[in-house]
Amino acid sequence: MFVRTAGERDLAAIRALLVETWHATYDAIYGAAKVTEITDEWHSIASLRSRLTRPNSEFLVADDGKRIGGMAFAAATADAKVVLLNQLYVHPDCQRRGIGQALLDEVEASFPEARTLRVEVEETNAAAIAFYRSKGFSSAGNTADPREASGPTTLSFEKPRG
Repeated sequence: MFVRTAGERDLAAIRALLVETWHATYDAIYGAAKVTEITDEWHSIASLRSRLTRPNSEFLVADDGKRIGGMAFAAATADAKVVLLNQLYVHPDCQRRGIGQALLDEVEASFPEARTLRVEVEETNAAAIAFYRSKGFSSAGNTADPREASGPTTLSFEKPRG
């Protein structure tokens, strides 16, 4: 798969990838109905479309010409030296093939001025935590989801650059 910038024509495939990946990752934790509710809001075509034109950001897909196997979205924070990796997802059928690494490499290359790459991961997502730790990210704290009193804890990880 090759990594390229996402475009309007990719949005339906990106949404499908996100829905399937979220169900595979979180159904056992939250239940399918809650995951559907979250993906309908966070991964709607309108929500994804808004990212295409967001300033100081990069919206990427991993594509083999037949399917989208992964996606990533990152944006500079108020401090241009800190980039937040908002999303990096690889379709369950495509995991462990270097796609996540390729997307991460391109995110880093897209923000040469950045000195820190930050990502937030739900504490129940052990596979993602292991991935980021293996790529040089270290723990930078945690927060509870403010939308739900009994919501999940989100762990922050950072990777220094330069």
